[in-house]
Amino acid sequence: MSIVTKTGDHGETSLMYGRRLPKADTRVDAYGCIDELTAALGLARSIVTDKFLSDEIFAAQKDLIVVMGELATAPEDRERYIKDGFQLTTAPMAERVTAVIFELEKDKSLYPKDWVIPGGTAVSAALDFARATCRRAERHIAAFSAGDKGFNPEILRYLNRLSDLCWVLARYGEKKQRA
Repeated sequence: MSIVTKTGDHGETSLMYGRRLPKADTRVDAYGCIDELTAALGLARSIVTDKFLSDEIFAAQKDLIVVMGELATAPEDRERYIKDGFQLTTAPMAERVTAVIFELEKDKSLYPKDWVIPGGTAVSAALDFARATCRRAERHIAAFSAGDKGFNPEILRYLNRLSDLCWVLARYGEKKQRA
C-alpha cells in the first residue's frame, strides 16, 4: 500500500476506525500537535550521545504514541480501541516522568540563576524546542478538551509533566556536554 492515498486531497482525514473529519478539526489539530512533539523529540534523540538522555527521550516518544492514538480515536470508538488492545494515557505514565524529574532535581546545579536562553548546546536546544512544542500541544489540547466530560485528564497531566521533563533534560544535557 502506498503512502499516497489521495483521501486527504480535499481537506479531510481519517481517525482510527475510519471516521472522517476536516483536517482543521480540533481533534486532528490535537493529535497533530503530538505528532510534531514526537518528531521534535526524535530530532533531540538523534543528536544525543548520552544513554540516559536517549532512553528517557525514547520512553517519552513511546508514551506519546499512546497519547496520539487515544486522541485520534473518536469517543464512540474508544471501547473498540481498548478491546483491540490499545492503551489509554494513565496516571502511572505521568508518575514515571515525575519520578525522573525528582531524581534529576537532586542536582541543584541544573537550575541556573537567570532565565535560560535556548541554544547552549545542540542537545539542549533540541530539548528546549521539544519543550516549547509540548507546551503548544498542551495549550491546543486544553482548548480541544474544554467542556468534553469524557476527555481523559491524564493526557493534559502527562503533557504538563513531559514539558517539565524536557526542560530538566535540556539542563542535564548542557551540564553533561560541558563536563
